[in-house]
Amino acid sequence: MTVRYNTILVAVDGSNEAKHAFQKAVLLSKVHEAKLLLVRIVDTRKTAAVGRYSQTDFPEVEEYAKSMLKEYKVLAEKEGVKDVAEILDYGSPRVKIAEDVAAKHNVDLIVAGATGLNAVERFVMGSVSQYITRHAACDVLIVRTEKEDK
Repeated sequence: MTVRYNTILVAVDGSNEAKHAFQKAVLLSKVHEAKLLLVRIVDTRKTAAVGRYSQTDFPEVEEYAKSMLKEYKVLAEKEGVKDVAEILDYGSPRVKIAEDVAAKHNVDLIVAGATGLNAVERFVMGSVSQYITRHAACDVLIVRTEKEDK
């Protein structure tokens, strides 16, 4: 039986691990001729201490996220991925990626780095990648290494 992925989601947060995940997601998107979804979730839980989060409260955060997504899109297209979409959302990254975005876009593979930027949260609550692995309804690839071109 041959597995075919049609829509691949890669979670990006600016970490080296996310860059490695992006590289593998690009490779898989080309092999499977799949749509590649670049997803950045702005973690609004970090702003809870300041009160209710609004996208207009921290425009630099939103601009940075948009800029990051745009850069990844350009890189993916340069590598030959034909169908690339950017998704920027707000909330808990683990829930948004594993449950909301994946379901809404009929994702059949989520690619994520083994760890991300927040070491404290990983220690206290477990990593985003652990949550995705347990809760996603589709296949999940956790990337620990850089892409190897062989």
